[in-house]
Amino acid sequence: MDQSFRSSLAIEGLEKRYGAVAALDGVSLTVGAGEFLTLLGPSGSGKTTLLMAIAGFVAPSAGTIRLDDAPILHLPPERRNFGMVFQGYALFPHMSVAKNVAFPLEVRGRPRAEVEGAVRGALELVRLGHLAERLPRQLSGGQQQRVALARALVFQPHLLLLDEPLSALDRKLRLEVQLELKTLHREVGRTFIYVTHDQDEALSLSDRIAIMRDGRIVQAGAPRDLYDRPRTRYVADFLGRSNFVAGAVEGVAGGEAALRAGPWRIRQSVAPEAERPAGRATLALRPERVRVLAPGEEAANAVTGRVANWSYFGTQYHLVVDVDGLGEIALSAPAASGPPPGIGEPIAIGWEAGGGTFVVDDSQPALAA
Repeated sequence: MDQSFRSSLAIEGLEKRYGAVAALDGVSLTVGAGEFLTLLGPSGSGKTTLLMAIAGFVAPSAGTIRLDDAPILHLPPERRNFGMVFQGYALFPHMSVAKNVAFPLEVRGRPRAEVEGAVRGALELVRLGHLAERLPRQLSGGQQQRVALARALVFQPHLLLLDEPLSALDRKLRLEVQLELKTLHREVGRTFIYVTHDQDEALSLSDRIAIMRDGRIVQAGAPRDLYDRPRTRYVADFLGRSNFVAGAVEGVAGGEAALRAGPWRIRQSVAPEAERPAGRATLALRPERVRVLAPGEEAANAVTGRVANWSYFGTQYHLVVDVDGLGEIALSAPAASGPPPGIGEPIAIGWEAGGGTFVVDDSQPALAA
């Protein structure tokens, strides 16, 4: 594989309308050369439509797509030279593994010797050289997915487009293939554009994530930035789990805001470059930032409530605590520290001033002026 061959993609103002429905609504996005970008969102958010528009299978109603600064919307799919990996693998059941991988080269009329060498290289890359003569039905789901990857890479594509490629695998196998896919991306150096609705998958695989909602990109960035600093309630709620605390801002001083929520005065650090919160505000608080407080233990934010529910997950207990004025607050506690109090029993929990982040509450559509 030629690891130096990388391409960038620029999307500007892309729209796709089906009557009154906007499947894509003014999408603009740049994908860097060699980047692993994930389009993340629920069903109907527009992520697969965007991928199909990049591939050439969907004709946009407006906008442009440029590959290395050259427009490509006028090109049919076969002339864009993009590799594609589908959700259901799309392998030819009557062809051997080697024949499946060779197919893109054979339809391009490449010489036999070149095809044989490229197929060997592609299968070695996905560690399936020893299974070249097997039929797809003789392979596991993970092996079939690796054949699909080899076939998509064998002709040296500009980009690799992946549409929910791991969704058919069970959880354990999906985690294994995720690691293989990340290693493969590093080895081949290609630009990957990946579609999924699985948040953990997006966080573990991506250099950058673009979160979609109703045909638009609502926030894009590195996984850690999106997780730690979501701009909206939708992003905080969709990417991982969050508690939401709504209240009135009493003031901001010394890099810290005071939020009055019910009987509690919540302290929250505010970065110097961040917009100063004012009026009504919503704080997003990840469950892992909250801890159970031992008797006499202090925290910047300490509240009391009653255990509403709990579940055991091997290394951790996940608790839900009903706090007067805040509602239900979810958190995790190490199982090694012993079981949590019973349902209905009092409990003290807390978190530090930097534990949350202020977000725009977009849970309800804005009213027309």
